[in-house]
Amino acid sequence: MQPFRIVVADDHSHAREGIRIILEEYSDFIIVGEAQNGEEAILMTEKLMPDIILMDIQMPVMDGLEATKIIKTKFPYVKIVMITVSDDVTNLFDALKHGAQGYLLKNIQSGDWYEYLKAFALDEVPMSKEIAFRILKEFPQNKPEADVNPTPLSSRELEVLQLVAKGLPNREISDRLFISEHTVKSHLKNILSKLHLENRVQLTHYAFKQGLIE
Repeated sequence: MQPFRIVVADDHSHAREGIRIILEEYSDFIIVGEAQNGEEAILMTEKLMPDIILMDIQMPVMDGLEATKIIKTKFPYVKIVMITVSDDVTNLFDALKHGAQGYLLKNIQSGDWYEYLKAFALDEVPMSKEIAFRILKEFPQNKPEADVNPTPLSSRELEVLQLVAKGLPNREISDRLFISEHTVKSHLKNILSKLHLENRVQLTHYAFKQGLIE
C-alpha cells in the first residue's frame, strides 16, 4: 500500500519539525509539504493533492478553521485533522462541522500520534460522546422533508450506524456484531454512499436527526 501523503500546516517551525520527526519513523506516512498559514495550506492542497492535512487552528493570514472550510468545499475527499495544544473542543467542533475528520493534541506521546493518525487515515476514528452531544445541540433541528423518508439502509447497516453514532471504534463494533473488521468497514462505506455523507461526524448527526439514537 502506498503511504498516505500529508501536508502539515502550522505557523511554528519547531511544531512542523516535531511532527516530521514523529512521522519519519513510520512508512505509512510521508510529508509532502509544509504550510505556515491557511492560505498556503489551500495552495499546497491544490498543487500536491495530499491524502491528509494536519491543520493547526491558530495561524496568521488565515486560520485553520477558515482554511478547513475552503479546502473541504473544493476537495471534500481530503481528510483534515486539526492539531492543537488545547483540549478545548469549542473551535475543534466548529472545524468538525465543516468537514474535518477529527483532532490531535500536540502533546500526546508519539506512539499515540501514530495510532490516532492511522485510524483517521482508515476512517476508524470513534466519535466521542462530548462531540456527539454537541452535534445534537448545535446542528439545526428542523428536518428537511427528505429526512422523514424511510432510511435506505439494511437492518445490519442500521446496527452499524447506531454503534458508530455511539462512539464505538470498528474493532468494538466487530466484536459486538460478531463480524470481521473488514465487514464493518464495508458496511460503513456502503452507509456513507447510500446517505451521501462523508464521515462519522455527519453519520452521527444523521442518526440523531432520524431518532436512531437517544
